[in-house]
Amino acid sequence: MAGSGGAELEVRGSELVLRYAREEDAPALFALASDPEVTRFFSWGPYTDESEAAAYVRSLTRKRLDGERLELLIVHPAEGVIGVTGLSEFSLRDRRAVIGTWHGRKWWGTGANRQSKALVLALAFQGLGLGRVTAWCGSDNVRSQKALERLGFVHEGVLRRWHYHRGEPKDVISYSMLREEWVAGDLAREPVEITGEVPVQFKPL
Repeated sequence: MAGSGGAELEVRGSELVLRYAREEDAPALFALASDPEVTRFFSWGPYTDESEAAAYVRSLTRKRLDGERLELLIVHPAEGVIGVTGLSEFSLRDRRAVIGTWHGRKWWGTGANRQSKALVLALAFQGLGLGRVTAWCGSDNVRSQKALERLGFVHEGVLRRWHYHRGEPKDVISYSMLREEWVAGDLAREPVEITGEVPVQFKPL
């Protein structure tokens, strides 16, 4: 259930926690995102200097306060920061946003993606009251396509030349999950606790 009272937002699962990034997280983020395989399909990276990770961390507070992006670190209690997940491209009138998630390569195929998605979807549908979450996936990123489909996201179609990746136009596949699909699916059965203050700037009016 969602809490309040001024404490920082956290989303807790059986093994992982989502929380806001802090200055001291920059070295861990740099270590994860300096891997070219991790950022292979991203519009940024790989990081080549820790200052890039530090700048990213500093940008998140402003973007959160402006209602632009709600991104959180994925934290393992023993291993520390293992990735990033969150919501962006909000349309509060239409009760929708876009989900994005990435993990360090060590965590690929471990189930971390499933739990991370379960946590951020609970935040979207239960904590924020959204009705739809979109996921964009490059047409050449087969691993991510399969992962989204296993989690119950619905393939909607191909957006041709949707964005440029390192100077080249790329097709993007549109996936989505509706609130009623989440409620009926397995991800909504995952144990999730939302504590702290859910930012009102991301809640539909």
